[in-house]
Amino acid sequence: MAMQVAPVHRESSSSGSITKHLTDNGKYVRYTAEQVEALERVYAECPKPSSLRRQQLIRECPILADIEPKQIKVWFQNRRCREKQRKESSRLQIVNRKLTAMNKLLMEENDRLQKQVSQLVCENGFMQQQLQTAPTATDARCESVVATPRHSLRDANNPAGLLSIAEETLSEFLSKATGTAVEWVQMPGMKPGPDSIGIFSISQSCSGVAARACGLVSLEPNKIAEILKDRPSWFRDCRNLEVFTMFPAGNGGTIELVYSQIYAPTTLAPAQDMWTLRYTTSLDNGSLVVCERSLSGSGAGPNAAAAAQFVRAEMLPSGYLIRPCEEGGSIIHVVDHLNLQAWSVPEVLRPLYESSKALAQKMTIAALRYVRQIAHETSGEAVYGLGREPAVLRIFNQRLSRGFNDAINGFNDDGWSLMNADGAEDVIIAVNSTKNLIGSNNPAHSHSLLGGIICAKASMLLQNVVPAVLICFLREHRAEWADFSVDAYSAALWKAGSYAYPGMRPMRFTGSQITMPLGHTIEKEELLEVIRLEGHSLAQEDTFVSQDIHLLQICSGIDESAVGACSELIFAPIDEMFPDDAPLLPSGFRIIPLESKTKDTQEVLTTNRTLDLTSSLEVGPAINHSAVDGSSCHSLRSVLTIAFQFPFESNMQDSVATMARQYVRSVISSVQRVAMAISPSGLSPVLGPKLSAGSPEALTLAHWICQSYSYHLGAELLRSDSVGGDSVLKNLWHHPDAILCCSLKSLPVFIFANQAGLDMLETTLVALQDITLDKIFDESGRKALYTEFAKLMQQGFACLPAGICMSTMGRNASYEQAAAWKVLSAEENAVHCIAFSFVNWSFL
Repeated sequence: MAMQVAPVHRESSSSGSITKHLTDNGKYVRYTAEQVEALERVYAECPKPSSLRRQQLIRECPILADIEPKQIKVWFQNRRCREKQRKESSRLQIVNRKLTAMNKLLMEENDRLQKQVSQLVCENGFMQQQLQTAPTATDARCESVVATPRHSLRDANNPAGLLSIAEETLSEFLSKATGTAVEWVQMPGMKPGPDSIGIFSISQSCSGVAARACGLVSLEPNKIAEILKDRPSWFRDCRNLEVFTMFPAGNGGTIELVYSQIYAPTTLAPAQDMWTLRYTTSLDNGSLVVCERSLSGSGAGPNAAAAAQFVRAEMLPSGYLIRPCEEGGSIIHVVDHLNLQAWSVPEVLRPLYESSKALAQKMTIAALRYVRQIAHETSGEAVYGLGREPAVLRIFNQRLSRGFNDAINGFNDDGWSLMNADGAEDVIIAVNSTKNLIGSNNPAHSHSLLGGIICAKASMLLQNVVPAVLICFLREHRAEWADFSVDAYSAALWKAGSYAYPGMRPMRFTGSQITMPLGHTIEKEELLEVIRLEGHSLAQEDTFVSQDIHLLQICSGIDESAVGACSELIFAPIDEMFPDDAPLLPSGFRIIPLESKTKDTQEVLTTNRTLDLTSSLEVGPAINHSAVDGSSCHSLRSVLTIAFQFPFESNMQDSVATMARQYVRSVISSVQRVAMAISPSGLSPVLGPKLSAGSPEALTLAHWICQSYSYHLGAELLRSDSVGGDSVLKNLWHHPDAILCCSLKSLPVFIFANQAGLDMLETTLVALQDITLDKIFDESGRKALYTEFAKLMQQGFACLPAGICMSTMGRNASYEQAAAWKVLSAEENAVHCIAFSFVNWSFL
């Protein structure tokens, strides 16, 4: 231990040595090396020891006998301060390196834009001259510029031909990544800056759809290339990627012939596939390039029998430019340029296939976010619940998404076949008697005794509904659309040893839904959680048997400002033991926004429509809470796809199919009712936000919190220059102290928290309402709260001593003091809730 603490002692001695401390009398107390070592050992175990622990330390260590307890307390305070300063200095150095790299990237982007402006000015002058002399020649020239050269199979029959195609692909890709080959415009709602994950652009006018991203990632180029080349791991729409041929290119690079399959996002569209040439090489400046383009005439694919379910898409020169950064890590340039064959889908879906913003959200931004997530996990900064490793949670996310996509597409080579193939039914019923369980390799979880899987799926068009708002409602209010008995049937039949479950027993849902968060991505655009639904059987013999249901659930696309992003809620029943290789049978919802070509260059946000008072808060730096007028609201269209999977025994296929069809129809009816309730249709735009009954708007609550604090404690919670308009809510949201509000019920639950409060509890606004007040305090904290509660109700406020809170992830957070006060409504005669403020909190 001495070898570990000695460097700390030497490092500290250069700036006000840690071996001496100023006492109350103005004298320095000097510590010997042995005393410092003993104190450091205790500090390593407990940075903030209690008074009893400090006294115990003096008794156990004779070398500390001549030091007073108050002096030891001062030593620990100074030691914590020094540690905090060291961490802050390290953090600032990391931020400075990031800003330096981002500044370099922005300067390069500025140079590229200046070149693009110069080129456009020259082209404009040339076009004006040609219009006056030879308009027909101008048309021919324009056509030649737009046309994309296609490579026949004849060129790909020998390595020399492939190398020629690869070099041309590299040149065209680099001209898009760093040049002016494509007219890039800034991605709406994604402004570059210190808090952004990168620079995002989309094409304004080019053949097909194209998107571009640039960002800084703290990984080496070779590691990044390895991650990005494994497209199925991060691109959720990629069903399969097979490398059929690979050979060296002669210049240190490699050429691969790749066959890919892409899921259809909805039941209304066919899946797509591609044959591409992928070229990996290094540039003279040390950069690593992975570029790719389609090859024509490459055949139907490995499985010719299943080719009828796929439409051949085209990839124009695309790829990744990865440059090592002097400050550490790498700078990535991502370019995706595709022709998604919009003619192959119904007209209502064509805007989705013609939208560069949709491509950017589901592919380009997803690639950069995934690499940053891996870097975040590699650094050890990610914290996850229930003791799960990040890689395991990532695999669960992928299995849920892949299983849901498989259910929507119903590929023949997976064993799916339609039961009502005449097309007259509104709900499609598919059956799979040879279902291979997603990700289950453990023989103990074999379901060979099951007859198979029934999937009931449907798609519908939604008008004037924000996808993120609807998904949040479906997630928070499951009882509004789900049948607990059906969930119980699926969960029971899915458990090993439950194959003889005799049909659907009558069940009663207690109404309690507990959310246990497992983890989330860096930007929190994707959440993984376990849902426990508490229920009891109505059958007398099962009265004392627990009928709780556990669901593994992933929720994504809940950021209302993410233009072009689809929103999903996918869940699957799991065993309460939750093994890492648990079989999954995913079901759920996917809502994809549709935008017309005319609106592809403008941002349409509707964050002013909320379901509760916390929904309108600024939960991230990129969120824009601008309102839209009524005409903009009526232009919102999206397609909703629902898919539910049910296991069945061999003799119950028809019965389960009938039940599945009826159940999905009832879910559709419920979702339509909810969509009408949250839609602004029929309402005047001046009516403002739609809130749940009895709940004030978030801004009003913020005013009540601040006014009540001033009324009861005689001080201002916020600065005097931040008490007007929307600034009250924004400043309260970013207040450094953790501020939480709980309801006045027999079992108080939290209804609001600012950003610091959410960070302290390690939860989200949605999951906050499942946390009760008594759960966040330790034993001593609960005693202090109970002691002061009567005083709080009588005089309106109370001060709590220093203590410890517990987050939802099981971590302890200490605070120096806490204040509690009644939050009064505008009339000051009704108590709306109780507010708490935890000062100077930090994780132990």
